[in-house]
Amino acid sequence: MADTEEEQLDEIKAWWSTNGNSVIGIVVLGAIMYFGLNAWRDNTVESEIAASNLYEEVMTAAARDNIETASASAELLFNDHNETAYAGQARLAMARLYMDSARDQDAVDTLRMLIESNPDNELAQVGRLRLAKVLLYQGKAEEVIELLESSTEHAFLALFSEVMGDAYAEMGSYAKAQESYIVALNDNFQVPTVDTNLIQLKLNDLPLISEVEAAAQDFESVGDDAAAGDDLSDNTSSDDTSATGELPGYESTLEPSTADEPPMNDNAADDASGENVQNEMPAEGEVGAE
Repeated sequence: MADTEEEQLDEIKAWWSTNGNSVIGIVVLGAIMYFGLNAWRDNTVESEIAASNLYEEVMTAAARDNIETASASAELLFNDHNETAYAGQARLAMARLYMDSARDQDAVDTLRMLIESNPDNELAQVGRLRLAKVLLYQGKAEEVIELLESSTEHAFLALFSEVMGDAYAEMGSYAKAQESYIVALNDNFQVPTVDTNLIQLKLNDLPLISEVEAAAQDFESVGDDAAAGDDLSDNTSSDDTSATGELPGYESTLEPSTADEPPMNDNAADDASGENVQNEMPAEGEVGAE
């Protein structure tokens, strides 16, 4: 029995000498993971609490239209807790506050940062929609199209399509505007996200495509007729000039040429008049006879 116990003890010692370090390592690693996970949880909770407090400060200042205090709290939130959901919500709130304060470009910059921070996040899609509306307010319809047409987020398809329709209408692309409004209406049946009555009014306000095309054709034909009239006028003017050697609309005021008659100076004219007078006067004898 003793030999057996000694053999078992020797086997345990041999196993421990072979695997003891691995066992100790596993135990230590487990302890590190346990305490590390608890520390991470504590740090996350503390970060969430700090972010929540800063977000509350932003919202309170925004409600009072205190843009300076709201901007300061938001800046701390973005720098220290940008990975939290509170940062995204704060950016939406700040963009709204900037728009209410007529600082639309600051709103654009804030919304762009929201989109760039996590482009696939649902909150970023909300920011994309609001950014499109701000750009449309600024008159940048082409940028609205570039921003929204690349997005494939189906949940926002109706909302995006309505804004794209507004942008196309602003650009004068009425056919594309009509297509976008129709997409918004067709995608709005299962979960209504847009005002169908308003979109229908926008559709009704669009010029008829046939009328727009007819007006464009009329404009082109008027331009062609005007160009043809100018060409005809130019040709007529050139023909008149070549035939008469004079500018059209003007007549020569020169008298017929007297090149065949020799010029007469003043002395010659006096001599001629004197001879005529002498020929007309009677001689002295003739006067007495009479």
